[in-house]
Amino acid sequence: MREGRRKKSVVPRWARLCTIFGVVLMVLSGGSLLGFEAIVARYEGAVTQEDLFGDAASGSVQEKKSDIKGPLNILLVGIDPRQPTTPPLADSIMVLHVNASLDSAYLFSLPRDLVVEIPPFKKANFPGETTKLNAAMSFGSHNPKKELPDAAQGFELLSLTVSKVTGIKRFDAGAIINFSGFQKIVDAMGGVTMYIDQDVRSEHRQPNGKPRTLKPGGGGYLGPQATYKKGTHHLKGWQALDYVRQRYPKNGVTDGDYGRQRHQQQFVRAMADQALSKDVVTNPIKLDKVLTAAGKSLIFSGRGHKLIEFGFALRNLRSDSIQMIKLPGHGVFEGGKYKGEAFKPIAEDFFAALREGTVDTFVMSHPELLNKVK
Repeated sequence: MREGRRKKSVVPRWARLCTIFGVVLMVLSGGSLLGFEAIVARYEGAVTQEDLFGDAASGSVQEKKSDIKGPLNILLVGIDPRQPTTPPLADSIMVLHVNASLDSAYLFSLPRDLVVEIPPFKKANFPGETTKLNAAMSFGSHNPKKELPDAAQGFELLSLTVSKVTGIKRFDAGAIINFSGFQKIVDAMGGVTMYIDQDVRSEHRQPNGKPRTLKPGGGGYLGPQATYKKGTHHLKGWQALDYVRQRYPKNGVTDGDYGRQRHQQQFVRAMADQALSKDVVTNPIKLDKVLTAAGKSLIFSGRGHKLIEFGFALRNLRSDSIQMIKLPGHGVFEGGKYKGEAFKPIAEDFFAALREGTVDTFVMSHPELLNKVK
């Protein structure tokens, strides 16, 4: 079983940064209603828009509609910036499911180590393979007609794989988020205030934000660790991203990667609150900095609709109306060797409820699936 292995990067690889796309949509809608049309228009032009679902090649042209109607499923994928010659891995994979009324939503992630069947993909000469989900984007990014890996084409294969896992036949929009700009986004907002639900020690950063020193020969780090104490704190960009990157019990994250997913969801909610605060949306200079930084980090596909159209459609969506879902899973082992993660049966039931339009009732019956802000 192949998996994408690479050198550790000082750039956070985590699942919820990609959901800043949802935050951006809400900021756009709030900003447009508050008279920031000029800033929004400039941001719209800064965002790279590509065909992430292969619609042009397949001849599937989205029929233009006067408005966007729910329910919506939006696929959000985060990648670490690396050498342009290195195929991208999907370090964060998330789906934002917006209900038919377009004023409430569910946010859930798929573990990057989820063992899945990645389907064959002719564009990349990929025969198909059962391996970890994060590798789908890497396999799909191979384009015989291009010298460098094609992240947009890789997204297409990842979307097909996620569709197989969830049963969601079609995504209404998608985005690739490059993590390199997100510290700048947080700092442009003046930091973010969030609740930290357990004492956590950084694996990667010192208290002053500088990287810790790698042990000679590898196998960990040396030196003092940045710490994040339980309670409500205002974090700088590097602190927020470092906190949500932590996933090891030895550093205080007792439930490992599932704890990291929870912390990332809490962070997304906190970012949404901060982005929609009067301190940001009524400050043209600060809002301009936030949107410009976000625009440089985003590749978007609205399948026929512009980002601003989604922003207007989701104008009534607020952070407290987004339910954060935790889908329980367990490790998969073969001969005592860890191979990845698998969902527990209740995850399949959740996906079925999404498809059938009964997710509200299902979640009410299973409150244990809700990740809380505190």
